[in-house]
Amino acid sequence: MFGAAALATLVAGVIIERSGEEFFARQGFSGVLFGATVLAAATSLPEISTGLASTKLGDCQLAVSDIFGGNAFLPVLFLLATVISGEPVPPAAHDTDIYLTALGIILTMVHMAGLVFRPQRQYARMGVDSITAIVIYLIGIAGLATIAT
Repeated sequence: MFGAAALATLVAGVIIERSGEEFFARQGFSGVLFGATVLAAATSLPEISTGLASTKLGDCQLAVSDIFGGNAFLPVLFLLATVISGEPVPPAAHDTDIYLTALGIILTMVHMAGLVFRPQRQYARMGVDSITAIVIYLIGIAGLATIAT
């Protein structure tokens, strides 16, 4: 049963990736923009659900550790990809890959600063760190759209 579910997930993921890339290409955008927005939102649904459930329970530590834990684990995949391919992966990265990595690092740093300094003032029920992260993300995606075309 688990194998069938895993296979169905794999097939659905490939179909979503191919159709999304084609859709974005018809709109004049690159596949990397689809991956950085729609696909990223879809793959972060478990973290979103965990975050919402844990904040309702009053356990914000669970949400923070889930998100930062996922971000801390992702660089390990470079090692796995290097072992599988037999060649170093990071030097072969495209400009857009490096751009997205830098954007992720900057956004993580903004949230880490928010954890350290704990801003007390809120605007629209968000701290200054969250508003800053949203602005940086929107500017970053606009920049990605520019360099990806």
